[in-house]
Amino acid sequence: MSDTRADVTAHAGTDRPGFPQHWLADVLASDGGVVHLRPILPEDAEAIVKFHTELSDRSRYLRYFGPHPRLSDREVQHEVVVDHRNRVALVLVLGGEIIGVGRYERIMDDQGSRSAEVAFVVSDSHQSRGLGSILLEHLAGAAAENGIETFIAEVLAENRGMIMVFREAGYQIKRSLDGSVMHLEFAIDPTDALLTVRESRERASEARSVRNLLAPRSVAVIGASATTGKVGRAVLDNLLAAGFTGPVFPVNANNASVRGVRAYATVRDIPDDVDLAVIAVPPDAIGGVLDDCLAKGVKGLVVLTAGFAELGTPVGVEAEQNLIHEARGHGMRVVGPSALGIANNDPAVSLNATLANVLPARGRIGFFCQSGPLGATILAEAAQRGVGVSTFVSAGNRADVSGNDVLQYWDADPDTDVVLLYIESFGNPRKFSRIGRRLARTKPVVVVSGGREPRAAASSARLRVQRDLFAESGMIQVESIIGLFDCAVLLGYQPLPAGPRVVVIGNTAALCRMAVDAAEADGLDPVDVVNLGPEGTPDDYASAIAAAVSDDRIDAALVIFSPPLVIDADRFATAIKQASAGSPKPILTSFAGLSGMPDALAVLDEAGVPTKGSIPSYLDPLRAAGALARVRRYADWRSRPVSNVVRPDGVDTENARALVADWLTAAPEGRWLDDLEAVHLLACFGIQIVEFREVNSAAEAVAAAEELGYPVAAKATGEMWRRRIDLDGVRLDLTSPESVEVGYTDLATISGHSLVHVQTMAAKGIGCTLSVGDDPAFGSVIAFGLSGVIMDLLDDRAYRALPLTQESAKELIDSPRTAPLLDGHGHTAPVDKGALVDLASRISAMCDDIPDVRQLICEPVLASAAGAGVIYARVRIGPETTRVDLGPRRLR
Repeated sequence: MSDTRADVTAHAGTDRPGFPQHWLADVLASDGGVVHLRPILPEDAEAIVKFHTELSDRSRYLRYFGPHPRLSDREVQHEVVVDHRNRVALVLVLGGEIIGVGRYERIMDDQGSRSAEVAFVVSDSHQSRGLGSILLEHLAGAAAENGIETFIAEVLAENRGMIMVFREAGYQIKRSLDGSVMHLEFAIDPTDALLTVRESRERASEARSVRNLLAPRSVAVIGASATTGKVGRAVLDNLLAAGFTGPVFPVNANNASVRGVRAYATVRDIPDDVDLAVIAVPPDAIGGVLDDCLAKGVKGLVVLTAGFAELGTPVGVEAEQNLIHEARGHGMRVVGPSALGIANNDPAVSLNATLANVLPARGRIGFFCQSGPLGATILAEAAQRGVGVSTFVSAGNRADVSGNDVLQYWDADPDTDVVLLYIESFGNPRKFSRIGRRLARTKPVVVVSGGREPRAAASSARLRVQRDLFAESGMIQVESIIGLFDCAVLLGYQPLPAGPRVVVIGNTAALCRMAVDAAEADGLDPVDVVNLGPEGTPDDYASAIAAAVSDDRIDAALVIFSPPLVIDADRFATAIKQASAGSPKPILTSFAGLSGMPDALAVLDEAGVPTKGSIPSYLDPLRAAGALARVRRYADWRSRPVSNVVRPDGVDTENARALVADWLTAAPEGRWLDDLEAVHLLACFGIQIVEFREVNSAAEAVAAAEELGYPVAAKATGEMWRRRIDLDGVRLDLTSPESVEVGYTDLATISGHSLVHVQTMAAKGIGCTLSVGDDPAFGSVIAFGLSGVIMDLLDDRAYRALPLTQESAKELIDSPRTAPLLDGHGHTAPVDKGALVDLASRISAMCDDIPDVRQLICEPVLASAAGAGVIYARVRIGPETTRVDLGPRRLR
């Protein structure tokens, strides 16, 4: 691939001391196009002069408050030579050309130099793409790192565009007018309003970028073969067969035409614009093809070619990284590589740029998957079951376009009502959870998570983490592709159940009993069974369904039709369909061995496509009950009020950050805090460890006990003594100096260490544990359960993603199987669960505010009617992992 100027300047200087490499970013403009953002470099002098010269007179006037046709040598040096701290400049690059510049300069004032003047300008041809907002976001991020709290801007009052950028950014701006100049001043702390604006813009730009791929005006197939059975031929055949509404351009250097369509030697030779290029050439030919696409100005790529990172080799990984770097450097997004392709069944588009042999008919269900072969299976299964598809994306290696991007698109897509996902990994788990939670409020999301490792290799704890985090986000998790479609046919065509109460209607006692047992096992409430017997008629079915629909005691009906003899089943299907018409309650069937959306039970629209009111059928009542139970749990989640993250009182984040920064300065690689350091850090968030003293002699132990007040506990230090079942490392309820002396001597002897803790005896209670750690799939996760080795063996823990909302904190405490013990059991009194919820919220706030906290363990926490006493806590700090979801917008 060509070594464009963008490549040189993107990497030049990154090995210099102080170069902020983490400021490099690919970002999406408001129109969905990609631009590259990076700090300015001295090598940019010539490019800056060119950028300035090509600005219109009007743009230069608004930026410099007067005519400024050229930059002096001194001004050029001032522009490109910065220290990345007090003077910062960022540039936006597209196709090797600078298209935008933003900068701030610290103001040396009496306020501790925490203010900076900010300014930016965007080339005329790229204005109105939201690039000013992007520069402002990233400048604010850089300024915050450098201790700057306030931005100041001087803007001509007539520069409405610039003023609008500041006004709509979400900052609280103070304004004053001095003649023709507007003075703006605002704090750059990320307020809720600013984060809301940022998220809204991210959502819109990502949705637009996917829409650009799924609704192209023209498509080129690069590698379109004249030989049947080749990848390039297969995708060309599918595009033509689907009736794509725009022109299709085969690219084949050896043939004048393919399938009777004029072919071109390269994409450069195509006389018209090309929006989307589908690439089906060998890996070693990708470089030249990409150069042609870049030169042609192609807007998006679908790379079907395999042989990249999926090989697991350094060469494959590097080739994939180069592919994405080149494509983004020229404003393009990429689906793949190793993708099955993309499809859009909207009649205004009719795009089938996939390798699938079968594409389902039009419908209102969107599909996303990573695996190409599995994507073909999914589409075939959908077609077989009569499930209609709105759009389909197989992302392959997911090197660029990911499930998060497509979720953003479906959130705004009026043609998609239900979303199905097959995912193997989470590129940005925090963002996935956030988008999924928002989308699930209006559109059901059904997920099957495969993973590249055999499922047996996953630990039971990991599977529980997945289960809990999907449930928290409102996403319906299933175990298989069959389960995916069992839920899809119910969600896509029937209303959500208002409750768990279900009536079973059938003509065989055995199957009715099976349905009742399955419903009860899945948490449904079978309130009635209507067994019509083998002699049941279509009218009997119609009457039973009509009664169920009008009965306020019933939320759903499961209808079983299993004829004992060969009879005309269509009459029964017609009766069931007519009786169910307009029902506000879901009706589902197990109908004579039919699966999916059979024609006999479908309600068709004008185009002959199954629509709302169609009745799904399942091969057996167990699967029907399982699907209804999952959908019922989703409906219950969706009916709950939206819960927000609530900041606890008494939080001193600034002091906590200063403490952690000092500790990391001395140990940049990170370390476990000692016990007293952990106490100081936790106290910043209102988390108090039950008071203790560190002692190194029996005399110090007695003095500590006198100071704390009897009774006290003495505890050996060191991990091996903390959680022993035999409690050899602990002496409890010491009530006199003599007992403290003996206790200290015993513990120092058996541990071989003079350091012992003397601690106030906490109120007796139920031992619990709260911990935070990094899950490789989902990011930072908080866990709660009862404490002790036995609970570890049972692995009875509940998990939630951070940060916790008020509702998710309560659910966390109530979710372990042993949680009912907290409500009182036998002769024990209920504990103060509110204190546990508050503690979980404070831990969440700490780990969210201080991402350098990599691991935290509070155990035991003694929960009682008097509160929750934290007996011991361990904290590990270290360099934070990349958290691109929290900073300025960027592509991962």
